Amino acid sequence: MVSGTYPPKAVMAALYLFLIKHYNSWRKTNKYLQLRYTLFLPVCTFARTMKFIMRPQSTLICVILLAFTLFASSCKQERKLPIYGLRDTKTVKNSDGTQGIDTVYQTIPSFKFLNQDSVYITNDNFKGKIYIADFFFTSCTSICPVMHRNLKMISEKFKNNPDVMFLSHTIDFKYDTPSVLKKYAQKLGVDGPKWQFVYGPKDSVYTLAEKSYLVAVNVDSTNRDGYVHQGYLVLIDKDKRIRGAYDGTSAEQVAQLEKDIPVLLAEDKK
Repeated sequence: MVSGTYPPKAVMAALYLFLIKHYNSWRKTNKYLQLRYTLFLPVCTFARTMKFIMRPQSTLICVILLAFTLFASSCKQERKLPIYGLRDTKTVKNSDGTQGIDTVYQTIPSFKFLNQDSVYITNDNFKGKIYIADFFFTSCTSICPVMHRNLKMISEKFKNNPDVMFLSHTIDFKYDTPSVLKKYAQKLGVDGPKWQFVYGPKDSVYTLAEKSYLVAVNVDSTNRDGYVHQGYLVLIDKDKRIRGAYDGTSAEQVAQLEKDIPVLLAEDKK
């Protein structure tokens, strides 16, 4: 292209049609509505008002502007984690006196367990935090060692972030007393308030696992370790809702957990 000239009309028309094809599928999004009224339409309206719309210069400006808005929208799309679990609806009263429908999400109920220091741990210890929960037992020879090695790696990444905590529940109600959990935590190298290892009655822990965290746990006399359980690492937000569940034995899913934690932290700061 020679300096001071503009693209042939056929080239500009082809580019314009290509952008319009994507524009029509994109125009129903919130980003389109924001940019449509704040950037794209005002400028093109101004061009038409100035009677420049039929000139190559003005058409090129609008085509470039449309390309820019599409690119800006794709760059600014903010990822948000889904909310898992059961949900219900309730009728609420709006500020203007009208009634509306609000969604009620499943949350982790109140709990009270002894930790590795023989101190009772409750929901209040995690108030205003996001945390990763799991279920294990100290004598496990199958998935638990891999789970906790991977989870330790995550804990190292966020060790300086006070808004991230970890909560491991033992399902071995016979052997895993607080003193046993203490030794386990020390051996793992994570003994401290940021990562809590908790012990409680079988009914309380098992019900919490299956009904609230949606993790299957069970006593199994046919298994050489005596217990079976799923190895999920469950991501909980500051409102006590499940925002993700990751196979703690999968390097790929653990890596995804590491990526999702900052997303959730950013969401909670808004």
